[in-house]
Amino acid sequence: MEELKTFLPQIIATVVAVLLLWLSKMVTAKIVNKYGTLLQKSEIRRLQIRQVISILLNILFIIVIAFIWGVKTNNLWVAISSIIAILGVALFAQWSVLSNVTAGIIMFFGAPFRVGDEITIIDKDIPIEATIENIHTFYTHIRKSDGQLIVIPNNLFLQKIVSIKNQ
Repeated sequence: MEELKTFLPQIIATVVAVLLLWLSKMVTAKIVNKYGTLLQKSEIRRLQIRQVISILLNILFIIVIAFIWGVKTNNLWVAISSIIAILGVALFAQWSVLSNVTAGIIMFFGAPFRVGDEITIIDKDIPIEATIENIHTFYTHIRKSDGQLIVIPNNLFLQKIVSIKNQ
């Protein structure tokens, strides 16, 4: 019983943190769904964005729980910097993964085009006329009129000049 009294503040703070995590996931899911519906984004696309946001919220939750339970700041920063260093080495080998995810989120919230739009990618070497078939977290699928499927990494797609035909 004495141990319960000793850890009661941490237990209460942990319960509050869990409730805040749950609430923040619910609120962000509603915001993404509302914004996605407003911009006519597909349910799959909204799910992908909700998953990325959920991962970020979970990471923040783990850090908050570590502080609540008294993990020493020096130890926590050593652990976080070690994880970041490992991720940095892994992402350096695949740097485009992180930039593609970021570009996918930017395209969800800010791109003027959506699935079904007929576009022209203006490129001095090879201009491409196609229809946007799907926008995923990492890649955008476009289909040319001859049926050829072209898969473009999102970070490269954002760097291109895109003309939308049916707007």
